[in-house]
Amino acid sequence: MSSVGKVAEDIINRSPFLREAMTENLINISALARKIKPEIDEAFDEDIKEGAIIMAIKRLTPGTYHRLNLKIESIVREIGDFLVRSNLNAFTFENSDTLSEKQSELIELLEKDKKKSFYTISKGVTETSIVTNLFDKNEILDLLKTEKLKSRNENLASITVQLPILNTEVYGVYYYILKQLAWEGLNIVDIISTANEFTIIFNQVDIDRAFRILMQIKNQ
Repeated sequence: MSSVGKVAEDIINRSPFLREAMTENLINISALARKIKPEIDEAFDEDIKEGAIIMAIKRLTPGTYHRLNLKIESIVREIGDFLVRSNLNAFTFENSDTLSEKQSELIELLEKDKKKSFYTISKGVTETSIVTNLFDKNEILDLLKTEKLKSRNENLASITVQLPILNTEVYGVYYYILKQLAWEGLNIVDIISTANEFTIIFNQVDIDRAFRILMQIKNQ
């Protein structure tokens, strides 16, 4: 049978922000105990004393999170330069056989100025997204005019983050970076990733603040 401590830990671990805030002593333990008490009572089908829950929470140690955080911080310090691009447009089309057949034409269009062009094509199960700085965005719409356009976003910008190779061996690296953006209330329009880099798409108005936050993460 599970202990009060184990049930409390399971509840707390469902919220990574909460566990991290506890590690940094930013949480009122008594208030937290009162909040999770109804769920603990339900788990044991009895009225668990609030004092017992408080003691169980206090016994929780940083443990895995603390060790993981140290690993992530070492990875983040090795992040390479940030590459910023502006004046981007994003299109999302519903997948179809004809869309797949037009892919070579689409790539040829997107690469017509290889020195200046930037684009990504992400094919999902039901839809395909295209992000590009192609000046004449109507060329894409003309090429794919028979396809179903699901969404279109303009006035976007991106930051490409280059990660060290070891990032694939430490879980939580993306969370560590993206949580800072979430805490600052920055909306992420899209994320495109490869093995050792990922590109975050923002609204153009947010790009300066996003860059500043990422620089703080890298230099802390």
